[in-house]
Amino acid sequence: MANFIDRRLNSKNKSTVNRQRFLRRYKNQIKKSVSDAINQRGVTDIDSGESIIIPKQDLSEPIFHQGDGGVKDRVHPGNDQYSPGDKIPRPPKQQGQGAGQGDASNSGEGEDDFTFSISKEEYLNLLFEDLELPNLEKNQLDKMIEYKTVRSGFCSEGVASNIDIVKSLQGSIARRIAMTTSKRKKLKELEQALLALSQDTHDHIQQERALRLEITALKNKIAKVPFIDTFDLRFRNYTKQAVPTSKAVMFCLMDVSGSMDQATKEMAKRFYILLYLFLSRTYKNIDVIYIRHHTQAKEVDEHEFFYSQETGGTIASSALELMNDIICERYNDNQWNIYGAQASDGDNWADDSPRCQTILQQQILPKSRYFSYIEITQRAHQTLWKHYQQVEQSNTNFAMQHIKSVADIYPVFRELFKKNTQSAT
Repeated sequence: MANFIDRRLNSKNKSTVNRQRFLRRYKNQIKKSVSDAINQRGVTDIDSGESIIIPKQDLSEPIFHQGDGGVKDRVHPGNDQYSPGDKIPRPPKQQGQGAGQGDASNSGEGEDDFTFSISKEEYLNLLFEDLELPNLEKNQLDKMIEYKTVRSGFCSEGVASNIDIVKSLQGSIARRIAMTTSKRKKLKELEQALLALSQDTHDHIQQERALRLEITALKNKIAKVPFIDTFDLRFRNYTKQAVPTSKAVMFCLMDVSGSMDQATKEMAKRFYILLYLFLSRTYKNIDVIYIRHHTQAKEVDEHEFFYSQETGGTIASSALELMNDIICERYNDNQWNIYGAQASDGDNWADDSPRCQTILQQQILPKSRYFSYIEITQRAHQTLWKHYQQVEQSNTNFAMQHIKSVADIYPVFRELFKKNTQSAT
């Protein structure tokens, strides 16, 4: 077995091996700093790198050093205080020599907490470590491969409709140049010789005639080179390329009604950005469907989902109905792993909350692997939370969490998507 050690240097000529060793050694402290740092970030820079601060006491390691204990013999010339056999008190410890109780030194210098920067990749690795989509199943779609026809260069054989004129002419020009270069060079020499003879005053009729015959023969040979040959023809080539098919789809449902103030919407956006980064980084092939709702629900793109200012009343069932319609139209639950995440402040029409419970239990959850509900509010729970509690009691693939402040977002996110939350069915 061969072991390969990467000795390459990363930025600023630092050893990558030593850096990774450091990250492994202080992983717990770094993860805690990462989880604390995410609460201080804005929505737009949540996926950039981070400067990590580790308390210096967490970096201390056991070392050997010279102690002050033991038996020592001292000679005190001119001693008038002690007699033989007297016990001499231990000298007081000097501050600043590493034995003091405080952080300051006698030189006025101290030691700050250790600070270093981690890259975006390292930051996201630590952020989403030990997370997964619950109940993800490798269903029959894994055995199906779809293909699409794509361009794949050129070939020398094909049907006439696929002839590439430009590529064929380029080949023709190159061939004619290659076949006639030596003849054109010889022709130029003969023409220069004929010109020199014509300017000479002496009679060179025979030589001129021979040169003209040779020039004519060369021109005929050059002219016989065909303008285009079957060898020059190039045809556009096409091949079938396997298309990776999505194995899972995540529905993101966000309440944008008037009861959702700006701070609440910002927390919802933070949660969904974390979810988007987690999905796009962990799973290569996954569809994400964004749905905004107030009294009406609408499927939107990523930009509109996070930045649109549209608002209105609250009918939460509109988002669940739209989600179910999209599932029926586009995502066969026998072939897709279906997930949903709903964020709201819980404020909903009283007579609409029972309808939300019915849609979830009868239409969405039977088709879904996992559905999570996040209520973002500092007030008492509303009717939607109470009806969803009944759903949670009877469905193992449903989870709900409460977010009161920005500091709760990341712990709630990890709780919802921690590994082995539910075993796959």
